Amino acid sequence: MSKALTIQSLRKTYKNKLTAVDGIDLEVKEGDFFALLGRNGAGKTTTIGIICGLLNKTSGNVKVFGLDQDDHINEVKRMIGLMPQEFNFNQFEPVEEILINQAGYHGIKRSEARLASEKLLKKMELWDKRKDMVKSLSGGMKRRLMLARALIHNPKILILDEPTAGVDVDIRRSMWDFLTQLNKEGVTIILTTHYLEEAESLCRNIAIMNDGKVIKQTSMKDLLAEIDHQVIVLESKNDIRPDIKSDKFKIEFIDSQSIKVLLDSKTNISEVLVSLQDQGVSIDHVRSAQNRLETLFFYLTDKK
Repeated sequence: MSKALTIQSLRKTYKNKLTAVDGIDLEVKEGDFFALLGRNGAGKTTTIGIICGLLNKTSGNVKVFGLDQDDHINEVKRMIGLMPQEFNFNQFEPVEEILINQAGYHGIKRSEARLASEKLLKKMELWDKRKDMVKSLSGGMKRRLMLARALIHNPKILILDEPTAGVDVDIRRSMWDFLTQLNKEGVTIILTTHYLEEAESLCRNIAIMNDGKVIKQTSMKDLLAEIDHQVIVLESKNDIRPDIKSDKFKIEFIDSQSIKVLLDSKTNISEVLVSLQDQGVSIDHVRSAQNRLETLFFYLTDKK
């Protein structure tokens, strides 16, 4: 499998002496669905800006499908579609024209662009809005329009910076389905998101950035296998006695009918339920207190 993206010793220092990206190495294989995660200020957006040719790097090397960005900047730009976090289109332009004009920037004839825009707008359920001004769209519709714009020139790599920020659950799920299908069709996708359940559900490989450095790059499966504990919430229809205890797990009261339990890898949920039952506590509902990836993410990025 070829490499869609290769980054070596990438560094970006701004004029104010802030080093946003500090000598990172990164590799994304062709056809991957890849998560690039990190807290605000970790360096993700700067890295994306450099990959897309929107920012100049201080040093290092970026290759896209084997092409050195320094020597083939136009070819590299044509292979990448970017959906940024912020809305950045003309609010007083018709929806259809947003896509057609974007296609023109990539040298696509207007007749071809019109056909491509029709196809994408129908997929995004925006065809009925094609003549409307962008300002009249809801937030979710604008997100879908931004995704369509990123795809209008049929890129080989799609980069998504917080693609579902601010949209409702139904739209988020429909976008997940669309992106999953797009990836199956061969498009390499790089995702940044603060919805960590989104990364866990969609992505096969992951890199975590902190303070401008990549502190972890591995498969999602291997990363989640590192989890050595989990937090669960147990709820009862009756009040739970305040004196319950255990030597095998830690208990924290949420309220009179709910407790939070921290389990290590050696203790399973059934042991907890049996222990509580022996103490006269009947549990009616069990749920995870935290997304698995979220547990690891905060552990890794909190390490000093």
